[in-house]
Amino acid sequence: MKKTTFICAIALLIALASTPAFSKPMKAGFAKTVITPDKPIWLSGYAARTKPSEGKYHDIWAKALAVEDERGNRVVLVTTDILGFSREIAEPIAERVRSQYGLRRDQLMLNSSHTHTGPIVRHNLIGAYNLNAAAADVINEYSRQLQDKVVAIIGEALRNLAPAKLSFGHGAGTFAKNRRQPTPDGGMRIGVNDSGPVDHDVPVLIVESLDGKLRGVVFGYACHNTTLTDKHYQISGDYAGFAQLALESSRPGAMALFVMGCGADINPYPRTELENAQQHGAALTSAVEQAIKGQLSQVHGNIKTAFDRVMIPFAAPPTREEFQARLSDKNVFKQRHAERMLARLDRDGKLPAEYPYPIQIFQIGNDLTMIGLAGEVVTDYALRLKRELGEKGLWVAGYTNEVMAYIPSARMFKEGGYEVVDSMIYYDQPTSWSPELEEKIIGKTHEMTRRVGRKGTMKR
Repeated sequence: MKKTTFICAIALLIALASTPAFSKPMKAGFAKTVITPDKPIWLSGYAARTKPSEGKYHDIWAKALAVEDERGNRVVLVTTDILGFSREIAEPIAERVRSQYGLRRDQLMLNSSHTHTGPIVRHNLIGAYNLNAAAADVINEYSRQLQDKVVAIIGEALRNLAPAKLSFGHGAGTFAKNRRQPTPDGGMRIGVNDSGPVDHDVPVLIVESLDGKLRGVVFGYACHNTTLTDKHYQISGDYAGFAQLALESSRPGAMALFVMGCGADINPYPRTELENAQQHGAALTSAVEQAIKGQLSQVHGNIKTAFDRVMIPFAAPPTREEFQARLSDKNVFKQRHAERMLARLDRDGKLPAEYPYPIQIFQIGNDLTMIGLAGEVVTDYALRLKRELGEKGLWVAGYTNEVMAYIPSARMFKEGGYEVVDSMIYYDQPTSWSPELEEKIIGKTHEMTRRVGRKGTMKR
């Protein structure tokens, strides 16, 4: 072999060795639609409200990001400015998407920002409200429209798929604080606990065109969207809504999507006033900007997905006699809960002993693992999964697919408090969970991450 031929052969081998394993770019597509109600509607989250909405601070949105790998595997992430999807709304959406677009259930992830200045949706937190028939009709009609709009933007995002570069990074939030405050008698109340667990991570997924133009940014934070308290009757996305507006305003043509993390035991501080929500939105925007300008890792590779349910147990429920005694309780919410549980006993002869809890995972190559946990998940779950699975490329979201109750960690059952006991009345569940729910959820999540091939630390 001539010397020049040998040198050319070596150069070719070096070039081949340095070529990325994925010859085709990823594809991404975005879509969004306004979901602000067109008439007054009761707002969600606070039982103390006494009237429907009165205008808006800003519009609220449903947004979709579709991603496709070089083999044609697809996923769609939907984010919404609502308190949470009920199973009765989420599953029909998924079935329509399967029928219309050929997208399997494991390829569709629905997340809610849990804003407390968004409209009530059907079957969500129903024990917190006392609505007349006219108010319920408005909510039912809004819920039907919401389903139609979400299905439509999923299709639009899929049609908008185009070559894209994806990158992942992190910022850090500042305003979230643990709200489970110990009381002198050994109990728990909602307050400020500066020593309680909190997750200030702001995960950020950047989507650019191949020429480097920003097309969209997906970001998250683990903190209740409850800056605006029950004195507010104007619709908004709370701090997450203001952050999305700011990011889209500073980058015309790009879309900003907020994913709620595991912040069920976390509140924003300070809170109450509109200015507080605007300030927190600005702080979260700065954290996202920090991530965009910081160290980003490329996200590329084959997409793998998983969707499954694990049965999580309830504790033993009150007896029929105990429910009957609660009919004269001074707490009207306990009275109504007892009425509903007695009606279920009359209808079914028993109350459910467990719940089919959904877990979902999107995996892209070895670069990004997004875990979607249902319900109002407390911070302990995200912190534990990061310890056991490794933090690199890991994104843990709560409020995903359906919000049926709070999901407390096992340690909280000795402490009690709203997230463990009282909240179940408002979510119309028969009683509190059994403490073993944490191990069941974490164990199933580990099983599913192995199924999609996540690589890295796997400690338990």
